[in-house]
Amino acid sequence: MKTKNRIDLHRHSGFSLIEIMVGLVIGMLGIVVMMQVYALSEERKRTTTAGSDAQNNAVIALDTIQRDISRSGHGFANVRLMGCNLQLPNGSPIPFAPVIINPAATVIPAGDTNTDTLLVSYGNGDDQPDGYSVNNQSGSTYTITGTGMLKQNDRAIASPATCGATTLVLATVQSVAASVIQLSNSQAGTALYNLGNAPRFLAYAVRSGNLTVCDYMTSNCGDASRTSDQAVWRPIVSNVVSLRAQYGLDTTAVMDGVVDTYNQTTPTTACLWARASAIRFALVARSPQFEKTAVTAAAPTWAGTNANNPLGTNSAATPIDLSVNTLTVQTEWQQYRYRVFETTAPIRNVAWMGAVSGC
Repeated sequence: MKTKNRIDLHRHSGFSLIEIMVGLVIGMLGIVVMMQVYALSEERKRTTTAGSDAQNNAVIALDTIQRDISRSGHGFANVRLMGCNLQLPNGSPIPFAPVIINPAATVIPAGDTNTDTLLVSYGNGDDQPDGYSVNNQSGSTYTITGTGMLKQNDRAIASPATCGATTLVLATVQSVAASVIQLSNSQAGTALYNLGNAPRFLAYAVRSGNLTVCDYMTSNCGDASRTSDQAVWRPIVSNVVSLRAQYGLDTTAVMDGVVDTYNQTTPTTACLWARASAIRFALVARSPQFEKTAVTAAAPTWAGTNANNPLGTNSAATPIDLSVNTLTVQTEWQQYRYRVFETTAPIRNVAWMGAVSGC
């Protein structure tokens, strides 16, 4: 009876069972096609969006580092301070210079494989960079020629004519009375340098695929046991797979202020520091989207030859090898998309030193 009723129902509806089944198959095929189109569209959308994310990340990171490098050396751009060691409130002594590429691991522990580290230093005071001559010193009390912009709680450095093996100390101004300055530490010095009330000593490193920064004024950035502590190494942007940097040097016999060569050789004398008037660096950002097939045939390169350099200057670029990147297994790095961003940031507070000092 039930079968007869079902057959009668089909007969009365005007469609046979075969026609209904064919319609269902066509409908299902249509749904499959639509889902495939939708999936392909979403895949392309994710790829495009992920590429934009990688580009935005790199631009933010590039701008952040460039701003700090442009301010580096503010307040202490004097050859008598370059290359000295400076004891900060947190951590071991650090080498004292506007920008240092790949300082010792005791200063900045190594980041991810195939990446460089940077130490950028600058003050925030409104004082002049030549320092104040010390007329008399008694312990931590200094009599200087005028007080200028020195204020209580500013950070100041008492420096001898040449630091040699002496480690300078970043002291705090306890009091200012006429031309008498009381510091928190006593150190023999012939000049005082004012770095303002909030100088920055910033360590940059790529850690676990993130560009991170550590402030030596609040943490001991050289503590290798805390490199994964985000309270110490604060992430700025994610999916950064490489950071490379070079000094821009004026190597002419008589300084003309023009960069002649780029390399990673850290200056060893005050005059060589005065000739390092720029930092050239590159960032490689990775798209977070994993592609099903290989989309990057060859690793991005950092242009380092004369032909690729618009200034025509010499350069010894450090290679970028993504196959050893810690974000992916070595056989899968080609299934991501990458963006390379490069710029040259002038160290504006250093460019004048060579001519003034006769280096």
